[in-house]
This record gives sequence, C-alpha cells and structure tokens, in this order.
Amino acid sequence: MRAFRSFPLSVRLLLVNQMGVNTGFYLLVPYLAGYLGGDLGLSATVVGVVLGVRNLSQQGLFLIGGTASDRLGARTVIIAGCALRAAGFGLFAIDGSLPVLLGASVLSGLAGALFNPAVRSYLATEAGDRRAEAFSLFNVFANTGALLGPLLGGALLLVDFRVAAVVAALIFAGLTVAQALTLPPRSVPVAGGSVLADWRECLANRRFVAFTLALSGMFALQNQLYLILPMRAAEVTGSAASVAVLFLVSTVATLLLQVRVTRWLQDRLSRGTAIALGLATMGAAFLLPLLPGLVPVLLAALGLAMGVMIAQPFVLELIPAFGGEGVTGTYFGMFYLASGLVAAVGNVAVGWAGDTAGRLAWPLCAVIGLGAALAVRQVGVPERTVSG
Repeated sequence: MRAFRSFPLSVRLLLVNQMGVNTGFYLLVPYLAGYLGGDLGLSATVVGVVLGVRNLSQQGLFLIGGTASDRLGARTVIIAGCALRAAGFGLFAIDGSLPVLLGASVLSGLAGALFNPAVRSYLATEAGDRRAEAFSLFNVFANTGALLGPLLGGALLLVDFRVAAVVAALIFAGLTVAQALTLPPRSVPVAGGSVLADWRECLANRRFVAFTLALSGMFALQNQLYLILPMRAAEVTGSAASVAVLFLVSTVATLLLQVRVTRWLQDRLSRGTAIALGLATMGAAFLLPLLPGLVPVLLAALGLAMGVMIAQPFVLELIPAFGGEGVTGTYFGMFYLASGLVAAVGNVAVGWAGDTAGRLAWPLCAVIGLGAALAVRQVGVPERTVSG
C-alpha cells in the first residue's frame, strides 16, 4: 500500500481499474462455457465457435487498439473499451440466441483489444522512471481481481448465470463512469505519419521483432497454467478440485511477493538479465511434474508464477523504449498481437506433445523457457540496471 500511495493519482486509478476489469472478466468468462453447453444446451462445436470468436476479436485486434490509443488518446480508448465490455456482457444476460451470443462475444473481445494496450501505454507514460515498479503493482492488482472474480461469480451462479452477467456488466459500466470522471486527460501528440507507417516502423524494428518473438515463449508457458498443469493435477489426484489449488498457489504468491521481487531485482540486475532469468525459471519449473505426486505440480505452478514475477514487469517497462514518442500504444498492440499468435502455436505444440508422447510435454516446455531466455540475451537489450 505504501508503494501504491507513492504513485500519482492517474497511476493509482489505472491500478484499481485493472482490478475491477479482472474482477468483472473472471466473474463471468470462466463459467461461460458451462452456461452455453449446459443451460442453453449448445453443442461443443457451437460453444467453441462462441468462445473462439471472443478470443479472436481480442487477440486479432490488439494492434487496432494500440494504434487507436496513440491517435485518439489512451484515456478515450480505455473508457470506450470499458463501455463496450459492459455492453457485451449485458448481451449475455438478455438473450441466448446464437446471433446475440456471437455479438456479445465480438463486443467483449473488441473491448479487451481496446483497453489492454491503452492501459499499458497510459501507465508506461505516467509512471516515468518507475515503470517496472508500476507494472509489478499492476500485476498484483490484476491478480487480486482474478482471485475475486471467480469467487463472486461462483456465488452469483447459485442464483442464475444471467444475474452474474448483469453484475459483470454493471462493474464495467461503473468503471466506464469512474474513468470518465476521474482519469486525467492528457494531450495527444500530433501524428506525424499514417497508421500504416507506424505499423511498418514496428515491423522494421528488428530488435523489437526479435524481442517480441522471444517473449512469445513467456505467453506460451503462462498458458500452461490452464492446460497441462491442471490436467496433471487432476491426473495425480483423481480429482478436478485439485486444480483450484494451482490457481491459489500462483495467485497468493504473486500478491505476496511481486513488488518485493521487482524492487530487489531492479537495483541488482540489468533488464536483459532479469527477463532471461524469469524465462529460465519458468522453463525449469516444468521439469518438476516429471516427479510423482501433487507437490511437484504445485511447485511447478509456484515456479511458473515466480518466473512471471521476475520477467513481466521489466518486459512491459521495456516495450516503450523500442519506439519513439507517440507510438507507445502501437508497440504494445503489436507486441501482444504477434506474441499471442506465436504463443498459440506453442500451445498447439505442447498439447500435441502431451497427447502423442505423454511426458514429452514437460521437457518441451522447459526447452521453450530456456530457449526464450537465450534468445532475449541475443536481442541486445540494454545491459544497464533497470533503475539507472
């Protein structure tokens, strides 16, 4: 809380906003598939289409959201994104017909594509030289929302899924109003070229492209908290309830240690070294589930969380440094678009390894982490202390 209070009002608002965003999101989305397939009786194929449309709308439009942030101002895009998410989640409560469900999915996905890069762009600008610490707090508040959301959603589902959808929509409506009333406006730099010119600048920046491809390994491994780690936990215990313990371990560790880890590292390691250490830690954690029992799986979840804690704040701090003033949002959008797509391919590879070769998935994840760490070291990240 001392660290939180030490930042200006704009940063504090963005941190609280992110907690609200994750609370509203995780209140609804984890239960969406069950509602579609159970309450509405839709086939698995249709459920997959609805969920896939939401993911595609978000991942595929990150670059649009980032560019809009640069051209229209991050504040405007954040407010628009929250409003669209409120509308999208509200539609889930209105009607269960397929056109309405698809419309709700598109709106909620587009909302994430808008405010995710915009929030990070605004935060990077407002935090100044304290970007790494600001992004570590950002991770803490995001994880707090990710913990509160499913608990609140589970309680609301005892009433009805549509009640949960209405509450989620109201949370985002409240965030929309709060940001419009309290988030300080900032001047928007006059664009010096076309949107395509900004995109070409990103793609022509070889160090940025190499950095983004290397960091796609981080996203691929993060996603295993939802794929092979839960599967392994359920396998060794014979109970799906053990999966909840994985998320509890990861979330609690982040809440307790994130700010301390970032502060300790930022005065001791260079950016590239810290990021590489985090990626290597993530990769090494995936060797633990090769041992029998639940404890190695829980330790792997803890190691994965530690690796993310080490690397992620410095990754987010560094992205704006690759581009010039006025294209921060575009760089964040391009980073999340490209790394997300590459990470999706990594997920397919890990899933295939798990299906066809069983235990091969674990060393494959270790190789992804260690390979990403080596790649970051080759990119040429400035070797100076982060706080320097």
